[in-house]
Formats: sequence, C-alpha cells, structure tokens
Amino acid sequence: MPSRPVRRAPYRPSAELVPEILAGNVAAIARMITRAEAGYPEAAPALAEIYKHTGKAHVVGITGVPGAGKSTLVSSLIMAFASEGHKVGVVAVDPSSPFSGGAILGDRVRMSEAASSSQAFVRSMATRGHLGGLARSTLQAVDVLDAAGYSPIIIETVGVGQDEVEVVTAAHSIVVLSAPGLGDDIQAIKAGILEIADIHAVSKSDKAEAAATVSALRGMMTLGSERTGSKWTPPVLPVSAVSGERIGELKDAISRHWSHLRESGELAERQRGICRTRILGAARHLFQNKFDERADGIGEHIQAVVNRDMDPAGAACLLLGWANEGRAT
Repeated sequence: MPSRPVRRAPYRPSAELVPEILAGNVAAIARMITRAEAGYPEAAPALAEIYKHTGKAHVVGITGVPGAGKSTLVSSLIMAFASEGHKVGVVAVDPSSPFSGGAILGDRVRMSEAASSSQAFVRSMATRGHLGGLARSTLQAVDVLDAAGYSPIIIETVGVGQDEVEVVTAAHSIVVLSAPGLGDDIQAIKAGILEIADIHAVSKSDKAEAAATVSALRGMMTLGSERTGSKWTPPVLPVSAVSGERIGELKDAISRHWSHLRESGELAERQRGICRTRILGAARHLFQNKFDERADGIGEHIQAVVNRDMDPAGAACLLLGWANEGRAT
C-alpha cells in the first residue's frame, strides 16, 4: 500500500513568529532557532526585532574538558532551577556529524528527559566547523530564549579543550567543570580554560581522586588565577550529578554570582564585552560571506601566486576588490 505524502504546514513568515515567541510559544521558539541556525536571510529582521526584547536573562556558560560530565551536570541544574519556578533554557553545542553536518547528540537523551519533566527548553546545535566551543548562531538562540522569558539560559560548550574559551565572551557566569582521574590534577590549567572560571565544579565527588582535584584547584586560587578586575572569588565545589550531592550548592553559587554582578556594577562591563564580541563576530561572518562570493574567480590569482608574480596577501587583496592594497612581487 503506497504511503501517504506527508503534509507540511505552510511556511510562516518569521515576523509572524515574533509575538508568539514573546508570549513563550515553544513551537515558535523552536522554528526561529532553526531559522537562525540555518542562516535564513528572511529571518534576519525578525531576529533584530527579538533582540530589542533581550537583556533580562542570566546566561550561564558550562565548559570543561571532555569526559567531565557536563551534560549530566546540566540535567541536574535544569531540575534544581526548575524546582524553584525558573524557566530554564539550554543551548547545548555539539560537534558536527561528518556525514550530515548536524549535531552529534551524545548525552542529550538524559537532558531532554529533565527538560520534559520541568518545562525547560533544550536545544542542541552543531558547531558546523566554528571554532571556540560555540556554534555561530548560539547567541541568536540565546536571544530567542531570553525574549521568551527563560532565565537562566545555560550554554553548554562542545567540550574540546583549550579552544573553547569563547564562552567567556558569551555568558555572564562561567562554570568550569573538572573531573578527577583524568590525569594531571591541574591539566585544566594547561588547557587554557581555568582562568575564565567564575565557579569551579569538580564532578564525580564520590571518587577518591576528587578531593585531590579540589585541593589542587583551591591551591591555584591562592596564586591569583581568578579573573582580573573582579572582586568575586571563584568557589571550588565538589558535586555529583548522579547522586545530586551539592548540586543545590552549585545552583546557589550561580545565583550568588548573578547577584554579585548586578550589585557590584560588573554586569555592565560584561554586557559591553558580550556586545563587542557579537559585533565583531557578525562583521567577520559578513566578511566571510563576501569573500566566498568572490572565491569563484580565484583561479587566475592562484596561478599568479604559483608563478611568483604575486604574493598571497596581494592576491587576497585583489580577490576582495582592494586593488590598491595589492602587492606585486
């Protein structure tokens, strides 16, 4: 028996979704994030309108080395915040599938179960080759959730190590999760992410090695590894997402840091940093698109560089239409 064709709802203009997003409609939220991730030009004016309604949410970055248990921790935090009546948003950034380009979901099943039981919103996004631990449209997804009334909004980074410090320019509070038994107790320091932490959490606190990791991190705190320009001293908290041990303390520490930022005046500076990063990121993206549009005519420039008639930088200038900047060799 032939299968019936699937009937799809007609495409609704993105502008029509904006009022529904502001009212918290989950389907509209999901559609807009999909359009942001796909880079639909039609959605750009709607995303610009949505941005005008943002700036209220507490954005929390969860980062750390692979294997630390970030997804399990986020699941526990969803439940902890939701139990106090918070609408929790999560943008979980995953590596891209080499076949489809989509997100490799990893431990998202457990996180989705936590979301469904607490009315939170969880979205996985693929990096699609974007370096820094975040996806290109991560902050647009955060905007949509912010405008829809979610707070806190948790960004879970991809978990790639030293290159994922980009989250420090995307979130107000950064939780760096370390795990015992992964080798050197101060390996996170070598990975270049320790110094961005507002809060340190050590997972799997039931393991014997956890105490040594906690001690090592606290020792580093005495050496001044905290963020410069802040009066906040990053706490070091052993937690177990499986047993729930001290998850409440971690939740409280995140909330205290949010209060500290607002009361100390540090929030304004962080907001400026986030906006600066977003402007420069948008400029780079637009520049890359412009460059790609001209890439079809690269053949003659390649040959000129091969023949040593032109250097690579001069060829790049010509490709971009900066003829006066080109340098013949």
